[in-house]
Amino acid sequence: MTGITLSSEQIRRAPPEVRRWIEHEVATSLGFQVQATDFQRQTPQLAGCSHDEVAAVLSLIRGVFPAVNVFFELGRKGTSFAQNRLQAYRLSDIQHHTRLQSSEQVISCLNLIDESLHRVRGSAGASFYGADGDYCFVATETQQNIRSLWFELIGQDESATAAAGTASGEGPANARPAASSSPGTQSLQG
Repeated sequence: MTGITLSSEQIRRAPPEVRRWIEHEVATSLGFQVQATDFQRQTPQLAGCSHDEVAAVLSLIRGVFPAVNVFFELGRKGTSFAQNRLQAYRLSDIQHHTRLQSSEQVISCLNLIDESLHRVRGSAGASFYGADGDYCFVATETQQNIRSLWFELIGQDESATAAAGTASGEGPANARPAASSSPGTQSLQG
């Protein structure tokens, strides 16, 4: 068993979803019965996208380079929570990595990706992402399939890249898709 200690300041600065998760875990460990909050009932279901679905989404957004860059940013390993079912990303980090001018532009790209998923599925039943203040969230399954698609597109085996990264001191968690200096292309940066 591993334990961690968080200060009240660290908990206050955590994304609201993380704070709710901590609250849920503490209540559950004390034996309290936890009911879903109004926020949780109103939050849209996040889609766990298959490899084929993320490929189809990419084909719909491929002409919008900022959206493609944001899409591949979500293939990076984010902060995992909700029993490893979700990945969290700071919008400011995505903005910086994709060289967008504002978090509103990031959200616009995320909305385009979300609309594309709805077109692929023929339904608006689940959302590609969720946002809460300074963070966005995607299902871990979606993150993993975007990452797999990235390696497929660049023609490399992810395990070979991971082994090369480990040999050079960069682990696979550090390898991430990001915008390159030429428009419309991505590069793998550590």
